[in-house]
Amino acid sequence: MKKIVNTLVVALLFSLLAVPAFAQTPEELAVESEAYVKTTEKTTPTMPETIVAKVDEACVLLTKEGPAAFPKFKGKGSAFLFDGTYIWIHSLKETKMLMHPIKFKMEGNELIGLKDEKGKRFFVAMNNVANEKGAGWVEYFWPVPGSKDIVRKVSYVKKCTMSDGVDVVIGAGIYNGDPAAMAKLDIK
Repeated sequence: MKKIVNTLVVALLFSLLAVPAFAQTPEELAVESEAYVKTTEKTTPTMPETIVAKVDEACVLLTKEGPAAFPKFKGKGSAFLFDGTYIWIHSLKETKMLMHPIKFKMEGNELIGLKDEKGKRFFVAMNNVANEKGAGWVEYFWPVPGSKDIVRKVSYVKKCTMSDGVDVVIGAGIYNGDPAAMAKLDIK
């Protein structure tokens, strides 16, 4: 009998260790991601090259790991939450949000009809740029992380094929761009 009890105790301890001590809900992770993004804000303007480099880095990761890499884009300490902004990923074909570190309720939703406050269907513009040029810049109006203030956002989007063969659009935006650097961009 003692052997059975010891076996059960060991099995119970093992099962407890196999479960993460603190499993976050999607909402808790989004709140954590948004709070962390706020800590990455800089007083100096974000340069377009910084955004392009992060989107390229995200594409390399998704090409290798596919959707299994999505958790790396969320939470405190993520390298993809930077300069007061973040990476998001949506499918090219269906225009469904696959990963958004802050607006988790968008995930799984089709976005083709979403319009900004000026009526621009900006996901259509993003997909057009990705399909026609492979990558480029799109302007629209969107809330600043941690705020309800809607401001001009200029996002770099890039077409990328994940390891599972799904074509996606990876994007990251600039809220506080350097005016001289922004003036040189071909923005749609």
